[in-house]
Amino acid sequence: MNLVRSMVLGLVLLVALGWTGSLRAEGPTVDLSGYQAESGISVRQDGDGLEVVWRADPAGDRSARIELDLRPGRALIRSMGFGPSALLRDADPVTFLTVGTRVAPNGRPPGMSVFNTFFDAPSKRPFQTFKSALDLKRVRVTSQGRRASVAVGDLAIGTFSGELQITVYDGSPLVHVESVVRTSEDRRAILYDTGLALAEPGEMRFSWVDTEDRPHDETAHPDSSDRPLKVRNRMLIAAREGLALACFPPPHQFFTPRDLTDNLSTVWYGKGHRGLDDRFGLGIRQSETGGGSFVPWFNAPPGTDQRLGVFYLLSPGGPAEARRAALDYTHGDRFPDLPGHRKFTTHWHMATAVAAMKEIERGGPRTTPDLVRIFRSMGVDIVHLAEFHGDGHPSDPGPVRLAEMKAMFDECRRLSDDRLLVLPGEEANFPLGLSDAGKRPGHWVYLFPGPVYWTMKRAKGQPFEEQTSTFGKVYHVGDGRDWQELLALERGLAWTSHPRIKGSSWTPDLFRHEDFYRAPTWLGAAWKGMPADLSKDRLGTRALDLLDDMANWGPHKYMPGEVDVFKIDHTHELYGHMNINYMRLEGDRLPRFDESWKPVLDGLRGGQFFVTTGEVLIPEFTVQGRPSGSTVRIEQGDRAEIRLDLSWTFPMRFVEVISGDGSKVFRHRVELPRTGSFGKQTVRLALNLDGRKWVRVEAWDIATNGAFTQPVWLEDAKEVTISSR
Repeated sequence: MNLVRSMVLGLVLLVALGWTGSLRAEGPTVDLSGYQAESGISVRQDGDGLEVVWRADPAGDRSARIELDLRPGRALIRSMGFGPSALLRDADPVTFLTVGTRVAPNGRPPGMSVFNTFFDAPSKRPFQTFKSALDLKRVRVTSQGRRASVAVGDLAIGTFSGELQITVYDGSPLVHVESVVRTSEDRRAILYDTGLALAEPGEMRFSWVDTEDRPHDETAHPDSSDRPLKVRNRMLIAAREGLALACFPPPHQFFTPRDLTDNLSTVWYGKGHRGLDDRFGLGIRQSETGGGSFVPWFNAPPGTDQRLGVFYLLSPGGPAEARRAALDYTHGDRFPDLPGHRKFTTHWHMATAVAAMKEIERGGPRTTPDLVRIFRSMGVDIVHLAEFHGDGHPSDPGPVRLAEMKAMFDECRRLSDDRLLVLPGEEANFPLGLSDAGKRPGHWVYLFPGPVYWTMKRAKGQPFEEQTSTFGKVYHVGDGRDWQELLALERGLAWTSHPRIKGSSWTPDLFRHEDFYRAPTWLGAAWKGMPADLSKDRLGTRALDLLDDMANWGPHKYMPGEVDVFKIDHTHELYGHMNINYMRLEGDRLPRFDESWKPVLDGLRGGQFFVTTGEVLIPEFTVQGRPSGSTVRIEQGDRAEIRLDLSWTFPMRFVEVISGDGSKVFRHRVELPRTGSFGKQTVRLALNLDGRKWVRVEAWDIATNGAFTQPVWLEDAKEVTISSR
């Protein structure tokens, strides 16, 4: 008895002195060495909890708060909301990682990475889905500028491992949650779902808008089974006790490249999602199969940090207010107007000509395809089609093809008005040169300043040009020399579509020394965020690297953004797959179909445009006061003035100045950690551009949305030193 009494008294004394030893589960030590209070975000450890408090609006009228529970075995998020009011309690971030293999198709250029592929379908081979497991061993808080991150480890998802990162931004109710994981295994392709697992939904309501624009509002039941939802704007709203939370993915990075944009149910809520046991949850999701023959998923090269992210936007109001606030980040899935610019998009396989011919043959009233309403609602001004790619008869020597071309011109005319200009075009893929390289041109598109009839065959003795009673002037093109003459006579432009991938895997590199490539009628090549890799801090590095290579090759070439999808309708998730070209055009009026489209071609030919996903805009980029596409003379030793006007929705990540000397590419990165949501800034740089022949810029935000300019060409430039002022 005395021994027992002594042990009890000893334990009481130890507790009184503040020592707990192994009597309770100890949480990890919080590493605050990388945190600065000057970030404007308060981070405080209180016993077994970590509290993060920050301004939820620029004025500081409301504070957002997340409290983490650092006791192993407990839900990580003890509460999340505004001040003492919590929308969420006892929630665990959860990620499901679907892991397959990457296999490259045959016939690729030697040395090309297995990860530089589109023609793959991992879902047709064995794959597995793993649920994340968090072993709470370490917590690290860092800050940069006016943002702070809490990293929690160890996180394991199958053979991938890393940490969970929660990032908040001073002056914004945005919460960015990412599972940052890597693997040592090679040739892995992945997809992910992520969200929050709850002990129970309580009185939580879920709201969304479906693909027919019908609103839904439901009160969750604890036993509600998992529900994948086809929603408008990639968004699910959770609401409770006068607060709301919008859940949505990075708007463009989340979508792997496909030939189709049909809605694959990008959000979920309910019980038992992908083996969530008996817990209730909500979040974003991806489909293994999708539409089309090829759904290549994301690349996951060994040793790369794959960032599997989701955004939560806290709102002090109801679901409608939360939805409006979240939609502001994508301008309501619309490309905003910019004075002096028109919004141009290219490479659309809409099969409009063949559809129009069938409709006319059936008789009855003509219908307007969904594409007109869709493009108008997205703020698009000019649409450049890529017809007869899997439809029509492009190789027909005359009668059938010419009738289909007339149908294309007539339909583009019918669909165009003073708000939308629909331009005819083809992905023609006709041999362009006389050498072996020119006979393997890959895929390419063209655009003329008006309707032009031509065939891809020229019989022996057939004239290059003839006048017909039905179609007027018709060109017969038999080889690359004929095609170059046609481009020159009609002042057209052609460029490589999906360069260095798909059917253009070896071009334009293969023919960059050919006369047709070096001619001013060859614009360059097109950009798209393909292939996809969640470890990258920007989209479409394949094409951006080519833009730099083309600039170093010598001839002045440019890179418009392309979309390259087949058939769209109003139910599709199109915005996530979109990019747009903001083109500087003379005059305030959009060209009409029956006028010359020369201003559009001049804008492309002169590099007078920038490419964007829509959230980051570059209203002005100049070197010595001259815009992209210009040639600037800079004397050796002089410092050139670069000006970059930016506007954005998501907080910015960085601006990068890229230049080249004809051989090497040089980069200077300017981090922008002090930017919040919805801002504008003029970045001015003084550069010594000695040795450089061109310079361009890129700007990317924390959701991997971005924009890039075309090059400014430099004369007599030498070596560069870049400094910010």
